[in-house]
Amino acid sequence: MVKGSSSIKGFKDLSPEQRLAEVARLADLDKEEVDLLRRESPLPLKDASRIIENVITTLEIPLGIATNFLINGKDYLIPMAVEESSIVAACSYAAKLARNSGGFRASASDPMMIGQIQLINVSDIPGTREKILANKDRILLEANTKSRTLRESGAGAMNLVIREFPEESMVIVHLIVNVMDAMGANVVNTMCEHVSPIIEEITGNEANLRILSNLTDLRTASASAVFMKEDIGGEEAVRRIMQAYRFAMIDPYRAATHNKGILNGIDAVILATMNDWRAIEAGAHSYASVNGYHSLTNYRVDENGNLEVSIKLPLAVGTVGGATSSIPKAKIVKKILGVKDSGEFAGVLASVGLAQNFAAVRALSVEGIQKGHMALHSKNVAVSAGAKDSEIDEIARIMVSEGNISVSHASELLSRLKERK
Repeated sequence: MVKGSSSIKGFKDLSPEQRLAEVARLADLDKEEVDLLRRESPLPLKDASRIIENVITTLEIPLGIATNFLINGKDYLIPMAVEESSIVAACSYAAKLARNSGGFRASASDPMMIGQIQLINVSDIPGTREKILANKDRILLEANTKSRTLRESGAGAMNLVIREFPEESMVIVHLIVNVMDAMGANVVNTMCEHVSPIIEEITGNEANLRILSNLTDLRTASASAVFMKEDIGGEEAVRRIMQAYRFAMIDPYRAATHNKGILNGIDAVILATMNDWRAIEAGAHSYASVNGYHSLTNYRVDENGNLEVSIKLPLAVGTVGGATSSIPKAKIVKKILGVKDSGEFAGVLASVGLAQNFAAVRALSVEGIQKGHMALHSKNVAVSAGAKDSEIDEIARIMVSEGNISVSHASELLSRLKERK
């Protein structure tokens, strides 16, 4: 939990070492944790080899901190692992604006995951449904033998839902599992595989696929925030933002980029905590596709002319198990974030996604996305051209002032700089 406010004046102007010291103070990190974060390669190859196959090295991604987040009255520092310029800055900016009206309000549903068991070549679909439901208690009881922790906590397999596809002679059994604070993929898959032979015995049908679904529409998170019209450019800015939102609601080509902006923020936090960002992407985009692909956020103008933004999307994330509990930096990141369970974590992620989306839509509507993004990207361009140390800042400054940010121009500026030395 953050010991103080996440609104840190001048945080972006500090050196990386000074920023780390400030985060360590606010998140109560000890010397060993700070030293680990200072190290450039904290994951030994022998440990990496236990996580995935054919390891040859490890790859570092910049880890930054988004500030200003106030969610349900609680301050958060948001660790974000991402390679793209402007994401951390945009998130922090939107959170600062939301803070002026009380911050974000967030919530999450119970952590219910769906496991699917596919029955094929079913000749009597109504009879198969009847047999499965008549043995529902037996199937759930058997599924819950696979996790003592969930069973003893009153969680685990809770229900069965039958889906019918008569045109394919197919019945799909949905096993609904409360996975508590885990992401849940492993336990759901294990349960599905365990009960499949029982379902085959009961129905006389063949079970084919037995695996979780990443469309976790029973496990969602929501967030909302109000952005004051005077903070975002007045009535004209509100009008333009609303038109941009309507564009994302009616056009899937725009909605894809609109929702990518949401996931720019969420994925960065997911990666920092070593959760499964592929599952989050699959769940979000498939959820957005229900009834036609559209925006995952909703924008409306309230009675005072301010902008109210809300979001709801599937977020199957864990705070226990997997890489999030075994990779040293991920454990420290989780401590900085300070969430106590998967529900709180999901609410934070929804707030981050909302913030990132709002910042992008506002920039697009009011000043154009490239102005701020390319200014922040200019240092990367300078590095790509071969600039080093103080040359990077100097070349970036000139490119921004001239409005010409490209590798070719950076190379020209670097040549001139070296000639003067």
